[in-house]
Amino acid sequence: MIPLCIPEIRGNEWKYIKECLDTNWVSSVGSYVDKFEKDFADYLNCKFSVVTMNGTSSLELALRTLGIGEGDEVIVSSMTFISPVNTIRYVGAEPVFVDVCRDSFVMDVTKIEELITSKTKAIMPVHIYGHAVEMDLLKEIAKRYNLYVIEDATEALGSEYKGEKLGTIGDIGCFSFNGNKLITTGAGGMMVTNNEDYGHRAKYLSTQTKTVLENGAFYHEEIGFNYRMPNVLAAMGVAQLEMVPEFVEIKRRNAKFYNELFEKVKGIKPVIEREGTINCYWLYSILVEDEFGASRDQVIKVLKERGVQARPFFMPVHDMPPYKECRHGDMSITNEISLKGINLPSSVSITENEILTVFQAIKEISLKR
Repeated sequence: MIPLCIPEIRGNEWKYIKECLDTNWVSSVGSYVDKFEKDFADYLNCKFSVVTMNGTSSLELALRTLGIGEGDEVIVSSMTFISPVNTIRYVGAEPVFVDVCRDSFVMDVTKIEELITSKTKAIMPVHIYGHAVEMDLLKEIAKRYNLYVIEDATEALGSEYKGEKLGTIGDIGCFSFNGNKLITTGAGGMMVTNNEDYGHRAKYLSTQTKTVLENGAFYHEEIGFNYRMPNVLAAMGVAQLEMVPEFVEIKRRNAKFYNELFEKVKGIKPVIEREGTINCYWLYSILVEDEFGASRDQVIKVLKERGVQARPFFMPVHDMPPYKECRHGDMSITNEISLKGINLPSSVSITENEILTVFQAIKEISLKR
């Protein structure tokens, strides 16, 4: 089986984790927690990083840090993994769904203004599969209507927009270190910001709003949350972070190879990289157009028979039972590409021969039609 996307563990992971085990610093307090936060902020060139137990908790933490809650609305893509949408509901707010762009699969910023009401408090751009949302226009709109911007960069570590790392352009950015992400800690996330007040507030909320009194007792002035990452996982994160530039370079090289191959296949639309952006290509994606002669699901079935793991695009969240009653605009592009999109094997360790195997299987389908 050629897997969709698996971890690449070949740096200092064993060394740093062993140090945690040798010194007994394995829980949520330890030097690697602090180091991971500092190194991550340094990599992104931002001021504050707050490590969390997963990407979902980092998104919820961002919403709570900004005081978003009951009666508020947050504009978000429907073409996304469900986490960002769920976190909006976790805090008592309502998601409002906006359509996506056909060429990059991300939020269509030109359709945001028509959805803004007096209840709108934030926009949550999801940089899906590593693609960058049009952040200049989005920030203009957010400023005009006095809205917060929370970047879901959980799939976009290493991606850039006009020289800035994704996740650092809005008020707050969020990342994930799940096992299939560019780097992994097994489970984990990070919330980042350049705003000092947000940084301190997020750290306070994520560590049970704990204040240690002079005698060592714990005092809690408000409700907090246990979103802390154990030191042993942070140690793995420090090691993985050291490999990010190399991993992004490999991912981009593989995407270029995929693109060159698929340019020759009628009915397969390769992924694009918009001008002024750098895509980390967390997952390499294609659209199976009608002229290809076989459906997206037929392609996935054939790939599976050949030992190739592929995955369809995310199903639109606005069509799922918990969110069918939520407000949204015209979702025609979201509905269309959700039926045509495929994510192909994208591991850092994938070889050119394996990419050729994927390509040839798809090309043979077209030749039989």
